[in-house]
Amino acid sequence: MCADIPKPQEPLIEGMSARDRVDRLHDEIRSRITLLDYPPGAKLSETELAEEFGVSRTPLRRVLARLEDEGLLTSVHGVGTFVTVVDYEELAQVYRIRKELILMQTSLDVVPPTPELIDRVREIQQRASAIKESPTMRAFALLDRDMFLTLLDLTSNGPLRNICTRLYFWTARIWLEQVTSSEIDLSQEIDIYANEVRDILAALEAGDLDAVGHLRRSHISLSFARMRK
Repeated sequence: MCADIPKPQEPLIEGMSARDRVDRLHDEIRSRITLLDYPPGAKLSETELAEEFGVSRTPLRRVLARLEDEGLLTSVHGVGTFVTVVDYEELAQVYRIRKELILMQTSLDVVPPTPELIDRVREIQQRASAIKESPTMRAFALLDRDMFLTLLDLTSNGPLRNICTRLYFWTARIWLEQVTSSEIDLSQEIDIYANEVRDILAALEAGDLDAVGHLRRSHISLSFARMRK
């Protein structure tokens, strides 16, 4: 396991119900995988994780099994639990699915954008402008994650939300790994992203969710095309 992993700003366990603790533990380990704190092929230690989060092996194993079901971990009997390695062809297939599902997020069981949601997007726009001054891949990845989770609240369809979340976190780490090891201009990517957030914010303020969906679909398509180069 990787050593110098940024710790959460608030406790993961204290004051939470058993179910909330499991969900929070799942989200934290998933975040470490997608941000490459646990890179592809890394072996996770149940002992270290249980000690770090102050939980027993039983809830931890439920979390690891859930992450395995989501395609982020693989368990080898008698050897251990490892972060999965996904090949480029799988990435391409998932991106094609995500392009189509993004339109459903703004057309199926729609939840009208609240002032709070619009404020969250406005804050993301401000962060996008700020990180252009000193861009880092981690800051960019967190920005995109928060944008995805914010816009996911535009639909109340549970199965759709689950599928979109699973596919997003499956591809996010691969995208980060590909961009980190390529010659993609990070400053240019963030500039493109900031412009997209600006346009999405304008569409949300106008109440045009159809435009929001197509803007996101275009961004996914073009970012993958640039990565393929």
